[in-house]
Amino acid sequence: MKILSGFRSERTMAAPKNSGGRGELALLCALLGTLWEIGRGQIHYSVPEESDKGSFVGNISKDLGLESQELAKHGVRIVSRGRTQLFALNRRSGSLVTAGRIDREELCAQSARCLVNINILVEDRGKLFGIEIEITDINDNNPKFQVENLEVKINEIAAPGTRYPLPEAVDPDVGLNSLQSYQLSPNHYFSLDVQTGDDGTINPELVLERALDREEEAAHHLVLIASDGGAPRRSSTVHIQVTVLDTNDNAPVFAQPIYRVTVPENVPPGTQLLTVRASDPDEGANGEVAYKFWKISEKQSPLFQLNENTGEISTAKSLDYEECAFYEMEIQAEDVGALLGRTKVLISVEDVNDNRPEVIVTSLFSPVLENTLPGTVIAFLNVHDRDSGKNGQVVCYIRDNLPFQLEKSIDNYYRLVTWKYLDREKISMYNITVMASDLGAPPLSTETHIALHVADTNDNPPTFPHVSYSACIPENNPRGASIFSVTAHDPDSGKNAQVTYSLTEDTIMGAPLSSYVSINSDTGVLYALRSFDYEQIRDLQLLVTARDSGDSPLSSNVSLSLFVLDQNDNTPEILYPALPTDGSTGVELAPRSAEPGYLVTKVVAVDRDSGQNAWLSYRLLKASEPGLFAVGLHTGEVRTARALLDRDALKQSLVVAVQDHGQPPFSATVTLTVAIADSIPEVLADLGNIRNPANSDDSDLTLYLVVAVAVVSCVFLAFVVVLLALRLWRWHTSRLLQVSGSRLVGLPASSFVGMEGVQAFLQTYSHEVSLTADSGKSHLIFPQPNYADTLISHESCVKNDSLLTSIDFPEGKDEAASVQVSSVFCLYLFLRGIIF
Repeated sequence: MKILSGFRSERTMAAPKNSGGRGELALLCALLGTLWEIGRGQIHYSVPEESDKGSFVGNISKDLGLESQELAKHGVRIVSRGRTQLFALNRRSGSLVTAGRIDREELCAQSARCLVNINILVEDRGKLFGIEIEITDINDNNPKFQVENLEVKINEIAAPGTRYPLPEAVDPDVGLNSLQSYQLSPNHYFSLDVQTGDDGTINPELVLERALDREEEAAHHLVLIASDGGAPRRSSTVHIQVTVLDTNDNAPVFAQPIYRVTVPENVPPGTQLLTVRASDPDEGANGEVAYKFWKISEKQSPLFQLNENTGEISTAKSLDYEECAFYEMEIQAEDVGALLGRTKVLISVEDVNDNRPEVIVTSLFSPVLENTLPGTVIAFLNVHDRDSGKNGQVVCYIRDNLPFQLEKSIDNYYRLVTWKYLDREKISMYNITVMASDLGAPPLSTETHIALHVADTNDNPPTFPHVSYSACIPENNPRGASIFSVTAHDPDSGKNAQVTYSLTEDTIMGAPLSSYVSINSDTGVLYALRSFDYEQIRDLQLLVTARDSGDSPLSSNVSLSLFVLDQNDNTPEILYPALPTDGSTGVELAPRSAEPGYLVTKVVAVDRDSGQNAWLSYRLLKASEPGLFAVGLHTGEVRTARALLDRDALKQSLVVAVQDHGQPPFSATVTLTVAIADSIPEVLADLGNIRNPANSDDSDLTLYLVVAVAVVSCVFLAFVVVLLALRLWRWHTSRLLQVSGSRLVGLPASSFVGMEGVQAFLQTYSHEVSLTADSGKSHLIFPQPNYADTLISHESCVKNDSLLTSIDFPEGKDEAASVQVSSVFCLYLFLRGIIF
């Protein structure tokens, strides 16, 4: 065998055979995608991957029909779900920009088109807009081999034309930026052939061009270069060492060219999936087969494990349908002679309902006014289930009977809207439970709670618990006393429920109502501004107004009747007998012939109070002759209780008490003097005979006082006689001068002139002497007003007429005897006797 020491000068290059067909297919896909976008009516943008942060994507404000500065005003924001946001809104320019570097391969792997869908929410319009952004590929990845060094063992008896598969390079880019060709370093023994699979993959194969001779060259070193079609072109290499082996003429053969297995995603790690088997007809060591993964991606390799002796394939980690639903790998069987056999294993992962629906509240408009119109958008919800098929189909609804309903929006978005008017006074906060349930078996569901607060509007006036009120206040109340309290309730909240109270102005007895009562505007407590008198005001009619503090204040009125309660604050007032102005006591006359029950007089009294405070009762408090007179309890009539006897004293003194029924009771007394005689002269004739034998000292004192009064009266009488004489003399002189010229007969002066002069004099001058038997003092009062009017003639004195000139007689042994003699009365009798 010869060992070739040189390399071929030309580099072997292989390219796909049907690249023209692939270009036409890509063009057709792009055309169909464009037509689909037009029919869908979405906004479409494109941006190359790996663009810097803030790179321009599209003029979103123009496409939404907004001004560039109005994005914040209209509440425009991105509401798409996802762990990271790839795009952002530039509110100054109104454009959509990138939020960071975007790796197309990470987002879409080997997909021909990488489309990212986001949603733009315009809050004030309550609308969602779908935005589709295509991430275009750039040549940012090198084709990469799984290994950097590869050993290929070839038996020296291998015939020229034998093909040996080489490892494929992986380029995550797409289109022209993806893997396009392989190149093999120049070599005399090997060439490179590239096969294109049905899925468009390029598979390099090492073709043996000349027979090998292990003895000439035991190993050959080759370099395989994988290149893409981007600009600039990127490539990677793998070093291949071809080891020439001794003869082993049978290669392992798998029982099936393709193994397929379907496994649910929830199988635990370590679960055996399938067993691949390859047989080698050689004997001994050449028939022993070892299994290993030949073609498997980096992401799939940690998930599965292969027993190199038995060919059992089992799971090394948990599978997840949502991450990858299909796995494809190749298994290689190799004997000790380096003869190979390969098979393909296809693992399909079945979805199980292991993911609950996710509900994300994209936007919530809380609080909401209670007068919001039906159909108003309250919130936007995004519903998503990572499962597929029926397991990923979600039904969304609201529990309980609430005034809200869900409406389907674009994609997986729902709108939560009102379907009737809200009433904060009934329900101020809604705890809305949104249920999202998938159609899997068994179904999984998720509850999302939304707390929605209802804002108040001033739609309720303050209300009083009662239609009208009545209150009572006792008279003589202190000023500032609390009378009554009214309270109005406003079911609104905040300042709409702040109630102020006021009184409607009115006039009472010429004075404003505000001078009688006032009301605390905050508490509704009424206060008396003055002390009420039941005898003047018995009731007040008030109108209380309650007004809230809303922007458009509402009010209501209630009537209050305030009644003044009578207190026993007035003493009974005696109308009859009235006390004379000179302080003396009137005399009632009772004939000695009066029978029992004879009406002597009647005490008349009134009480300005009312009710039981004005109920009067009469009783005889004191009498000089007990049992002689009786007083009617309710009438006040003074009647004789028995027949009058000769031994009964001429003068009887009665003290009558008048008492009301108040608490405490008030009373008044009146002293009545009853003279037992048939006429006034009879009373006067007996004055000198009245003595008090009980006390001689008192009688002597009284006598001295009477003598003193008589002396004074005589002096006074002499003065009057002299005065009259002088006047008569003057008058007689004047008459004599006129007699010569006339024949008139003169009349006696004493018949009228003297009487008029005495009466005129008595109109001006009078005196009173009070004598008290039990006192060492007497008093004289000069002058004393007119007593002449109290004089009455004997002929005009009738039964029950009270003498205004009173005479007090001694009443008993222990009682102070008083004699009050009016000098005017004595003088009158004296002159009357002289004249007539």
